[in-house]
Amino acid sequence: MPELPEVETVRRGLAPLLRGRTIVDAGSHPSARFSGAVEAVGTTVDEVGRRGKYLLVGLDDGRDLVVHLGMTGQLRSGPQGVQDPYDRAWWDLDDGTRLSLRDVRRFGRVAVVGEDRSELPTLAALGPEPFDPDFTAEHLWAGLRGGRSRVKTKLLGQRVVAGIGNIYADEALWHARVNPAARAVTRPAAERLRDAIVDVLRAGIDNGGTTLRDYRTVTGGQGSNQHHLSCYGRWGEPCIRCGTELRRRTIDGRTTTWCPTCQRR
Repeated sequence: MPELPEVETVRRGLAPLLRGRTIVDAGSHPSARFSGAVEAVGTTVDEVGRRGKYLLVGLDDGRDLVVHLGMTGQLRSGPQGVQDPYDRAWWDLDDGTRLSLRDVRRFGRVAVVGEDRSELPTLAALGPEPFDPDFTAEHLWAGLRGGRSRVKTKLLGQRVVAGIGNIYADEALWHARVNPAARAVTRPAAERLRDAIVDVLRAGIDNGGTTLRDYRTVTGGQGSNQHHLSCYGRWGEPCIRCGTELRRRTIDGRTTTWCPTCQRR
C-alpha cells in the first residue's frame, strides 16, 4: 500500500496539473467507494494537499476531494476519452486532460467532504504529521507506552503518527534499534525512533517513493527508494550494520523484518 512518501510524491506531481483547473465532467465505478467522484463536477481546484496517506484536493467551494489509493491505486493524467478497464474514477478538466484513478483490486476510496470528516473516520482520527512540530519524542513515547499492542502495530495504527505503513515502520525501527515486537519503548528509544521516522520518510520522498509492484508516479514512473532500503524485505540477508542474518516474522498479521542483534528486546 502506498505510504506517506509515495502519496506525497503523487501530490507533488498532481499539484501543477490540477491547480486552477475546473472539473467539467467526471465518472466512476458504481461502487460507493468511488461514486463520490462526480460530486466534484463544476468546481475549480485551489490546492492539492495531503494528510497521512490521503490526498486532499481542495475545491473552490470549501470542500475537499479525498482520494485514498488503497493497495493498487494509481492516479494518472492523460487525454480525455482514453480509458483503462481498471479505471474506477475519472475527472475531465477544462484544459482537455483527464485524471484517472486506476485501481485493479478496488481497495481505494474517493469522497468529497466538507469540514465534517465523519464520513471518513480514519481520516478524522489521524495522529500528527511526522514533519509537524507536534510530533515530538515525548508524544511518541506516550503513544507507544500504553496498552498491550506491539510497537510496530501502534505505528501502523495511524493514531500515534500519520502516514507510516509496513515498509517505513520496518526501516525506522531498524534505524532506531527498536524491536518491532516490544510493547513499549524508553524515552531515549522514543527519541531515536522519532528521528528515524522523520529521516526514512524524508529519504523516501527524496527518492520518489518505493516501487515494489503497483506504485507509480503521476507520469507512470517508478520510485527508486526500493534500492535504498536497509531492512524491509531483506530477511535472510546480513544486516548491513552488524552482519547478523535478518529475520522475518508475522506481527499482528504484518510480515516484519528485523535484526536479532541490533534490535534486541
